Amino acid sequence: MHNKINIALTTALILIVGPISAAEHSYSGEETRQIKALSESEITGLLSGKGMGYAKAAELNGYPGPKHVLELGKELSLTAEQQKKTETLFALMEASAKSLGAELIAAERDLDQTFINKKIDEATLTELVNKIGEVESRLRAVHLNAHLQQVKVLNEQQIALYMTLRGYDGAGSHGKHHHHHHSK
Repeated sequence: MHNKINIALTTALILIVGPISAAEHSYSGEETRQIKALSESEITGLLSGKGMGYAKAAELNGYPGPKHVLELGKELSLTAEQQKKTETLFALMEASAKSLGAELIAAERDLDQTFINKKIDEATLTELVNKIGEVESRLRAVHLNAHLQQVKVLNEQQIALYMTLRGYDGAGSHGKHHHHHHSK
């Protein structure tokens, strides 16, 4: 008798909680996407070379990004040389990021099409996912490297001011950098 009550309660709980849980994890509406794994805003961001969070490890640990350094150029009192170096750094990063973004979209499209066409097997899946991972890895490295190079252009005071202006007050944001600055 006790077992039947437990089963009844468990069944009732599954019936009540089950649909709620399933709805929370539904991709409803996303089945109409051009590429199922990417939203339109992600596609736009990838094609335009946007950071999309790829450089958070650098940004939040005291390594400014060239785009935001340019936006804050006046407040940071950039010298003409710093401005020029930052513009060049940003242009190179953006060009590489746009190219890799397009490559990533194409790789995601290949994966999507392979599923749509029911041509997927374990070997093909592994190959396609490895390609996506490799491209995304290179894309992230481009963004992180831009931050790594940017920090060489600024002095410690400018980096500290950048972090304050960006609203980062955490413990990791004002760490000392172990490199030589090239600015004067």
